[in-house]
Amino acid sequence: MSAFTAEIIGTFLLMLLGCGVNANVVLEGTKGQNSGWMVITTGWAFAVYVGVVVATPYSGAHINPAVSIGLAAAGSFPWEQVPAYILAQFIGAMLAAFCVWAIYKDHFDKTQAEGMQLAVFSTSPAIRNPLLNILGELAGTFVLVFTVLYFTDASILETASVIGLGSLGALPVALLVWGIGLSLGGTTGYAINPARDLGPRIVHALVPIKHKGTSNWGYSWVPVLGPVLGSLTAAGLYLLLSA
Repeated sequence: MSAFTAEIIGTFLLMLLGCGVNANVVLEGTKGQNSGWMVITTGWAFAVYVGVVVATPYSGAHINPAVSIGLAAAGSFPWEQVPAYILAQFIGAMLAAFCVWAIYKDHFDKTQAEGMQLAVFSTSPAIRNPLLNILGELAGTFVLVFTVLYFTDASILETASVIGLGSLGALPVALLVWGIGLSLGGTTGYAINPARDLGPRIVHALVPIKHKGTSNWGYSWVPVLGPVLGSLTAAGLYLLLSA
């Protein structure tokens, strides 16, 4: 498997399970309807685990443009490979969002709340305040990238695991994302991943959904800019401390 394919598949699995848990919690008539924030954060943590397990041996399992940018800024990943990784991540995220829509189509049709439909695909602020919303995304992504840089040298190794524990090596990343969601996710829904938010938001705009409202494009730049700034901040501090 090539690194490009691994990033597509890893991101696809991340988003299939991540958007899937969103759908299970917020859509009408599902088995998990209204099961709450703990279910959502846990589902996303497990989704990260699955994506990292599959992609790590082949691509290092970035599955997030902010991670690719942060590692490149820290000197741990070649800048010339970043565009291909980001393209693969967006492909995987959009394919997964489409699949979640197809799987839950009956429940989308039954759900009249436009905001709940959009919540399956993308994030939105609990209180709209662009400056603080960016800060929230920046902080969550900073914790993600800065901690990942201390998990490992963050390079793509020829061995079966970047972290060195086989498949269990993905567990720290899952716990990290779980902690970010529980502690910092309450303001924006913690996209901390531009492909995770923008890719599915595009799919939301394209697929037919009864009672579909706006895709909230006015907010869409926040979960892109915030994570990028957070990843660059993390890389900058890492380089400063490593000097």
